[in-house]
Amino acid sequence: MKKVVLLGDSIRLIGYGLKLGEVLGEGYEVWQPEDNCRFSKYTLLGCEEWAAGIKDADVIHWNNGLWDVCNRFGDGAFSSKEEYVTNMLRIAKILMRTTKNLIFATTTPVHEGQKTIKNEVIDEYNSAVVEALKGIGVKINDLNAFVRPNLFDYVREDDKMHLTEKGIDACAKEIAECIKALV
Repeated sequence: MKKVVLLGDSIRLIGYGLKLGEVLGEGYEVWQPEDNCRFSKYTLLGCEEWAAGIKDADVIHWNNGLWDVCNRFGDGAFSSKEEYVTNMLRIAKILMRTTKNLIFATTTPVHEGQKTIKNEVIDEYNSAVVEALKGIGVKINDLNAFVRPNLFDYVREDDKMHLTEKGIDACAKEIAECIKALV
């Protein structure tokens, strides 16, 4: 039995995390926190809180980003790009103590008109973090590139950022393929 750990924000919590175990099928056990991993610093702290669940993982698939790039207060992203990359590197190094099979999923795109998140900022943060994480051996699952061509089918129109049922199914299949390629 291969142990898969999922960490991430609401794209995981109310998205692909609901379906991945079913898609992976027999031979895989999926563990994920019941909590929304929110922004990178929250996940960094959570690595300690969730240590028992993370322990002995054969593969960890993780995402953070939507909360970090959010401009909720009108004065810029919640986390600076530099802070985001630093936090993500710290998370990666902690998780790599558990498994060499660490996969980071890029932040998914949003619909234009999303009030607090812009694709230009997502793209800047994705570019910076991907370069840094690849440099230490983290595998990249480019969910942004996977979702973007099907944005209107995969991302809800009401809140302009969470996955539709079709998006959840598609991302779960994409993530399962990525995981099965490693373990």
